[in-house]
Amino acid sequence: MRELTREEKAAIRSLVVKWCANYDREMGCLPLDCECYMLGKCWTGAYCRYFREAVLPLNPALEAALTDGPALGLRPCAGGEKGVLFGGLRRKCAAETPARLYAEKAAGLLAFAA
Repeated sequence: MRELTREEKAAIRSLVVKWCANYDREMGCLPLDCECYMLGKCWTGAYCRYFREAVLPLNPALEAALTDGPALGLRPCAGGEKGVLFGGLRRKCAAETPARLYAEKAAGLLAFAA
């Protein structure tokens, strides 16, 4: 068991607020009728069952970090970074963002036109 990093806490909060069907901004956890357990989480270990099974798989990198197991479909990219979900269901290297690809393409076109 270890303490969650700031980034992991933010990612958990984002997933719960956006994707958890049991979460309501005003009521908290609807089945338990109290504040959401996952929003106050500071350590790895026990997780809400619904969060672990239905919400956490939406972020494979976070799932791998929290469960100490390999996330399906994640493997190192050529740049040595972890592959991440980007632009829906297509998996791309973090270095292959649209802005970078566009800039490289534009630079290639400019160099080709000159």
